Amino acid sequence: MSFQEKSLQCSDCGANFTFTTEEQEFFASKGYTNEPKRCPSCRQARKTERNGNGNGSGSGSYGYRPQRQMFPATCAQCGKQAQVPFEPRGDKPVYCSDCYNKVRVSR
Repeated sequence: MSFQEKSLQCSDCGANFTFTTEEQEFFASKGYTNEPKRCPSCRQARKTERNGNGNGSGSGSYGYRPQRQMFPATCAQCGKQAQVPFEPRGDKPVYCSDCYNKVRVSR
């Protein structure tokens, strides 16, 4: 597929920006069907805001996810110390990521 550079207008700041052939190829490789609505600087500002790195706390903004609390655990398979995103209760085995991947494949 052949791409040509396109001039687009940013929906946030109204500035014109170029949607390069390289960007179009990248979008196509990711399966994206829509053209970008924001210029690169507004895209970056929105990404920073979504990740909670902006001036505010990030709460209430789309895509914000607080850091998960991790809990210490001992792997039931190899005995190695691990961090898991849930509090182990003791009634089920807990695995480190390596052993979990081995157990998961065999199911």
